[in-house]
Amino acid sequence: MAEQQTDWAAIAKNPKFEEIHHRKAVFLFGWWIFSCVYYFLLPIGAGSAQGLYSVKIIGNINFGYLFALSQFFVSWAIALYYAWWANSVSDRLTSELLDELKLR
Repeated sequence: MAEQQTDWAAIAKNPKFEEIHHRKAVFLFGWWIFSCVYYFLLPIGAGSAQGLYSVKIIGNINFGYLFALSQFFVSWAIALYYAWWANSVSDRLTSELLDELKLR
């Protein structure tokens, strides 16, 4: 049985594929910018707003510690949001593209 050859160049030029690629790039670039800003707020804030970052919240735990810990939770939240977005938006568009190209 001969295998079907796939024309990858034609798929890459397909408007649906371009839409998928564009939407994913916009989504990821926006969250990458947010992540970088949020990450660098810790060292920049600790250096320039020492009074804020040293405010005691609970016992010896200050705002700086809580902000640093929040970065883990924000990263997980972004990962979960991306998984949801990929499953609901990107996968739907990919399924439509595959159905249109009859590759399934």
